Amino acid sequence: MDAIAWLLEGDPAIRWQVMADLTGAHPSEVGAERSRVAEVGWGARLLGAQDPDGKWGGGHYSPKWTSTTYTLRLLRHLGIDPRHPAVQRGMETLAGRAEWFDGGVSYFPSLREGEACVTGMTLALASYFGGFDSRRESMAGWLLGQQLEDGGWNCETRQGSTRSSFNTTILVLEGLLAFERTHPAGLVRTIQAARRRGHDYLLDRKMMRSLTTGEIIREPWTRFSFPPRWHYDVLRGLDYLQEAHVRPDDRVGEAIELVLSKRTKDGRWKLQNHHSGREHFKMEQTGQPSRWNTLRALRVLRWYGIE
Repeated sequence: MDAIAWLLEGDPAIRWQVMADLTGAHPSEVGAERSRVAEVGWGARLLGAQDPDGKWGGGHYSPKWTSTTYTLRLLRHLGIDPRHPAVQRGMETLAGRAEWFDGGVSYFPSLREGEACVTGMTLALASYFGGFDSRRESMAGWLLGQQLEDGGWNCETRQGSTRSSFNTTILVLEGLLAFERTHPAGLVRTIQAARRRGHDYLLDRKMMRSLTTGEIIREPWTRFSFPPRWHYDVLRGLDYLQEAHVRPDDRVGEAIELVLSKRTKDGRWKLQNHHSGREHFKMEQTGQPSRWNTLRALRVLRWYGIE
């Protein structure tokens, strides 16, 4: 079966994105399919797992991966209607728990300062779902102030780190992009400049390699997973670049070759890795063809100019 046809047999969360990004369907058709995310399949199951008090998993950031933060992140990946009452209740619980430190966010009583990874995630959620209205710009401003000399970010700067982390950098870039697209004024030019520096941090390292030694920094980054949770991998990085409309250059060539090398004979990509932890349910099985990875890989290849 053709890979596109196979994708279109999947969950509404897959179908609407295929229609929007790969088949050029009319916006009304895309919207109708997207509305089904809350009604059937994965989206409906996640909404049905919400606690009576509006949280998920009994917590705000923990346990991983069933807590409110990570469930809302997954619902955002699915494309749930951001106005849905259930997600609005979830965002209210996060807002009620968040503690603020000059714009940085912490959900941990033991951490009395902002944390870059958590702030990046929260900014992405608040920009998509709404909420934290008076705090979004301060979150973005705080993250801009946390950018390191090498162009990236690291949530361990409070422990003395002066080198950026791919994991933190991708979370912050996703948050800043989401904020920029929903706040077309104020900090936008500054954010665009910061994101360009962040892009160069990833690109100069070929999306996976040490700038010093040229070695692959972490071999797991070459194995594609979904949901990504807080973890970086090469496909996640490339999918961010295409979403941000970054013009591809020769610095992504090796990463694109990696994506191509993972394609099976039937034109699909497998789920190569699954991050361990508690979850509401498994969407796909490790080692089996993955609609999520196939969708994202085809989207990346189209961005690069390979149909």
